[in-house]
Amino acid sequence: MKLARVIGNVVATQKHPSFKGHKFLLLQPIDETGKDTGASFISCDTVNAGPGDVVLAEQEGNTARQLLGTKDDPFHSVIVGVVDKVAIKED
Repeated sequence: MKLARVIGNVVATQKHPSFKGHKFLLLQPIDETGKDTGASFISCDTVNAGPGDVVLAEQEGNTARQLLGTKDDPFHSVIVGVVDKVAIKED
């Protein structure tokens, strides 16, 4: 599971039939302090997230397909939660 910030919407006029009815967002992975880490990626939104939201994304095809209830569709990443707060315990 990855912590990420929503940086944009993805719009496509032509798409695989299994993508119809799903909202896709562009995510930027971040660390626990909010700093960018790694390359951005596209994820299917299941929690009604929007630009600027910090989210939890599962980036593994089998998990995405299980959460979306599909067996053979080409989903690789799915947003599973909107993060309200990240708290780091200091020693």
